[in-house]
Amino acid sequence: MIPRQSLRLTSLRFLSCRPYSSASRWRPVKELQDGHLETFRNEAFVPSKPILLPRKHFFELPAAQKWFLTPPNEHDGAGTTLNRNYLDQFGNAVVPLEFTKLSSESEATFHRAEAPLAIFLQWASLASTDIEDRLYLAQASFASLPKDMVDDLPTPEIVSKAGTGDIYDTNIWMGIPPTYTPLHRDPNPNMFVQLAGKKVVRILEPEVGDEVFARVQQALGKSGSAALRGEDMMKGEERSLLEAEIWDVASNAYQGPAGYEVDVNAGDGLFIPKGWWHSIKGIGDGVTASVNWWFR
Repeated sequence: MIPRQSLRLTSLRFLSCRPYSSASRWRPVKELQDGHLETFRNEAFVPSKPILLPRKHFFELPAAQKWFLTPPNEHDGAGTTLNRNYLDQFGNAVVPLEFTKLSSESEATFHRAEAPLAIFLQWASLASTDIEDRLYLAQASFASLPKDMVDDLPTPEIVSKAGTGDIYDTNIWMGIPPTYTPLHRDPNPNMFVQLAGKKVVRILEPEVGDEVFARVQQALGKSGSAALRGEDMMKGEERSLLEAEIWDVASNAYQGPAGYEVDVNAGDGLFIPKGWWHSIKGIGDGVTASVNWWFR
């Protein structure tokens, strides 16, 4: 996730299939044997290590059950759609929407605006993965959402009790794949929960991510911050270089130490420690949606 003062991107340049690289380059994230608070605290939170909670650990969150409709027998959430009969009641809520239009092979138009949720709901109900005009409901803070929506996402015990119980912010993300969040790091530990669809996450240790980001900044003749970045990361050369470093299989750009990779499906939870770099892609068919808690 990217802090509120930053911007994010919905990328159109990658394929909806999963982009693999060499097994030695991207290792699997460890999965906890159980979802108990003490297990999580001892194996992930205290040592500050990325961890995957047991699969489907968060599947019973009310939002995962009430906001989406998944066809029978679709175990990985393929073909999930929005439950308009339920969500339309929140149509007047004002949310951040990102508009991206691919204008050429290397350039994209990007705009971000506050707009009624109804606009996104209507677009997502009609959109497909191959259209050029994209909307992404990105980092909608609980502070701006109706109470009934917030109540559908109760804070997990792992978030409220693993540390001090201080929750910095909580946000939802919804879109139609392909969606993309560039390489960045968070100022707080992050519990990332997939509500619908599928995403693939690549993670780098703090010092490794520092090197990658510095290399991109040097190539651009810049000295930007990973926490305070403007539209350059959303379009143009900086976006292309960051994406190539982590995802460009053809050029195999990333040459540093091994990182981590994990697929998250509906109900899965991924812990990303403070300062660990990560980039996220939404893949597959249907709606992809996530919620994250930044906490201490």
